[in-house]
Amino acid sequence: IRLCKFCDVRATSCMGVKSCKVECGITSICPDKQDVCVSIWRKMDDNITFDTFCHNPAHMLHGLVLEDHNNSKCEMKEVKGRGSQFFICSCSEDECNENIFFTLDSQVVEIILVSLVPLLVMAVIVITSFYCYRVYRQRKASSRCKRGPPDFSDARAIIIDDEGSDSSSTHANNLNHNMELLPIELDVLVGKGRFAEVYKAKLKQGCSVSEEQGFETVAIKIFPYEEYASWKNEKEIFSDADLRHDNVLHFLTAEERKVQRQYWLITAYHPRGNLQEFLIHHVISWHDLWMLGRSLALGVAHLHSDHTTCGRYKVAIAHRDIKSSNILVKNDLTCCLCDFGLALRLDNTLSVDELANSGQVGTARYMAPEVLESRINLENIESFKQADVYSMALVLWEIISRCNAIGEVKEYEPPFGNLRENPCVESMKDSVLRDRGRPEIPNSWINHTGIQVVCASIDECWDHDPEARLTAQCVAERFYDMEYLDKLSGRSDSEEKLPEEISTGDKK
Repeated sequence: IRLCKFCDVRATSCMGVKSCKVECGITSICPDKQDVCVSIWRKMDDNITFDTFCHNPAHMLHGLVLEDHNNSKCEMKEVKGRGSQFFICSCSEDECNENIFFTLDSQVVEIILVSLVPLLVMAVIVITSFYCYRVYRQRKASSRCKRGPPDFSDARAIIIDDEGSDSSSTHANNLNHNMELLPIELDVLVGKGRFAEVYKAKLKQGCSVSEEQGFETVAIKIFPYEEYASWKNEKEIFSDADLRHDNVLHFLTAEERKVQRQYWLITAYHPRGNLQEFLIHHVISWHDLWMLGRSLALGVAHLHSDHTTCGRYKVAIAHRDIKSSNILVKNDLTCCLCDFGLALRLDNTLSVDELANSGQVGTARYMAPEVLESRINLENIESFKQADVYSMALVLWEIISRCNAIGEVKEYEPPFGNLRENPCVESMKDSVLRDRGRPEIPNSWINHTGIQVVCASIDECWDHDPEARLTAQCVAERFYDMEYLDKLSGRSDSEEKLPEEISTGDKK
């Protein structure tokens, strides 16, 4: 089954040079399994149009045979004698007729290249000099940079070990440069959500299936064909190399498994599971709370930032479904954010109309008041970050509720635990909007200096007024300021756990 852009005839601003993106927002499943994607560009006087659709290459189209339909890219070829400028291209990858490319005549290219040779030689000299200078500057700055861009020199660097330790990874499909599916053996189901299931799996290194080759453990998030849009959104979010961070789930690659009619995301595997499950089965110390809370704030701050830790520009991202079950616990007791199916890239070029369908998404229990009320300010992209901060505050409350530094620790309860297991939006409106309710912070919690600071931050983060909330970066900085308290604790609290609570934390 082929997916193609399918908008029929649409006016366009594309002038027929270099490359263009068709202004078509409709993706269609082609009716014939032999169909390929087609784009036609026409110009008659000042009227310029694109025509995008599916077509079976076995049949003539406008009296033409589609000779280029096996291409992965849609490369335009001009057809003369049509009474207007007429370009057509075809290709056989999903949605490949969205981005089209115009090529110049080969003789014209030769003339241009010959005339530009002196300039090219000069440009090479200048670029080489600039490159050497930049390498020198980068080496001097490396000591100030927490984490540089990933090293792509070794394909084996993307493998995750059984201990769940971090390793370098490339971004989307860097591993699948030959478009071959990875040799993966599914193990056990470890999670199930609205759109997908998550499996623990074994990834065989290299192309050989020899038993002498070792397996490495990964997580596979499997979407059915019907959830293509969710898979595509999460894949595109993960594909941004600047998303990489210690407190964001490491992404390996994405695959379309046509035989199984499934879409896969392949990521690092963390055996401790998600934060909600971890808190259900563990009472934590102040040190654990500090590690979990700080890393959570750092992960959210990285998403929301428009710069990497080294100062390079990146597009800010709103998660829009922050909750304890969408946060994984690593073996060093730090958090990493996962499940970006509802995430939104906060590009400054997005219009209010494009954001209009981005209001009420997420999990009702963790929705900010303005999201519950569908009154999020679409004219300010900061509003989406403020909604994330509210959700983060509820997760921080969950972490504190299971810390032995507060005194008596009760059984785990989610925020607003007095409501049913999966409360609806209307129920949450009654609690959060009508009653202005928030989870209780007992007086006993603030007897510990560090927890008192965290509770004060939580109170500011779930403020009813979005503008009054702290930023995730501010919360992360407050955790850093409390590091001296963690050192004073000497981690002694952790030693008081029951034997089963200091185990490796493997999932049930």
